[in-house]
Amino acid sequence: MKKFVSLLLFLSILSACRNEDLITIRGRIEGEKTTGQYIKVNSADINNINFLDSTRINRKGDFSLRIKSTVPDFYQVALSQDNFITLLAEPGEKIRLHFGSDKLYDNYSVEGSEGSVLIKTLDDRLLSTKKPLDSLNTVYQRESEKPGFEEIRSELEKQISDLAREQRKFNIEFVINHISSLASIKALFQKLHNEAYVLYDPRDLQYMKIVSDSLKKYYPDSRHTKALLTTFEKEMAQFNARRYNAMIDTLPEVKLDAVLKDINGRQIALSSLRGKHVLLTFWSAESRECIAENIQLKEFYRLYNRKGFEIYQINLDKDEETWKAAVRFDELPWISVREEDPSYQKSAVIFNVRSLPANYLFDPLGNIIGSNLHGRALQVKLAQLFKN
Repeated sequence: MKKFVSLLLFLSILSACRNEDLITIRGRIEGEKTTGQYIKVNSADINNINFLDSTRINRKGDFSLRIKSTVPDFYQVALSQDNFITLLAEPGEKIRLHFGSDKLYDNYSVEGSEGSVLIKTLDDRLLSTKKPLDSLNTVYQRESEKPGFEEIRSELEKQISDLAREQRKFNIEFVINHISSLASIKALFQKLHNEAYVLYDPRDLQYMKIVSDSLKKYYPDSRHTKALLTTFEKEMAQFNARRYNAMIDTLPEVKLDAVLKDINGRQIALSSLRGKHVLLTFWSAESRECIAENIQLKEFYRLYNRKGFEIYQINLDKDEETWKAAVRFDELPWISVREEDPSYQKSAVIFNVRSLPANYLFDPLGNIIGSNLHGRALQVKLAQLFKN
């Protein structure tokens, strides 16, 4: 009897382990057009689609698919090459889909997968932009061949620019709010059409850098993280070339910036330091590591400040007096600022600060050229920049 119980226990544990490696996808498609057709699931990344499995849709429009996986991954559930939705699924998830018609991407719901809900949010928002944008482009092409086009040209271009700008703002906010999710990769690479990327401005590479750093921490072994790092490190020129056309080149930039007050109440913007190499650092007076690093930073500041090096240091302590006392006691010579509302560390959120001390290194044009450089690594980098 004991052997029998032990066998049952072993089988249940084995079954649980197997279930943890399975992703179950169940769905229903309304209407009769798809009855008897095959629906398939593919693995997906930025450039490649690979078939995994397929099943026949029954008379009620129901289908069920199972995928074996040990890591979070992107998948396509597809009726055809051009008719599919994207999922971001994790092992063990039981995903439920409902499609309002045979056009899968047009009207569907998803439950049981947080990542897939985020992907749907991105896809729905892009679809709501592309429909009016496609209509405007059609009107633009048609009217451009008619007399009097110059009278309406500016208004059409403004409407197109406004749509592209609002979509870009949405994707940037999505990246900032979901920086530790693989879904942020999709936000980086969405397209309005053909080679027109939503994030079209060269400075949008900064968002790719921040996402790369975050995912390298949370998903270091993911092929998607590795592909993103390769894209950032080796294909920057190509990424810069894939910008939207000159019609929207004059749109205002969305910048990673901080405008905070120092201990004397003066408001200082990080962007006001353009023209210098700037080390943006985050610290706490209650952290021994931060205090130790400040001692080393004072030496770097002494060596390179006159050569064009500046430090913009954001304090994250809850108590303002603790911060002020530490700045004065340690005689910190650089710009030291903090949020007016310590309960909401906006700058730390924007720059994805997860531990202290943390830093970003900017070049004179305001581009991020390094992050979380400490000790010897920072010393070598500064020596290279200033040829000391």
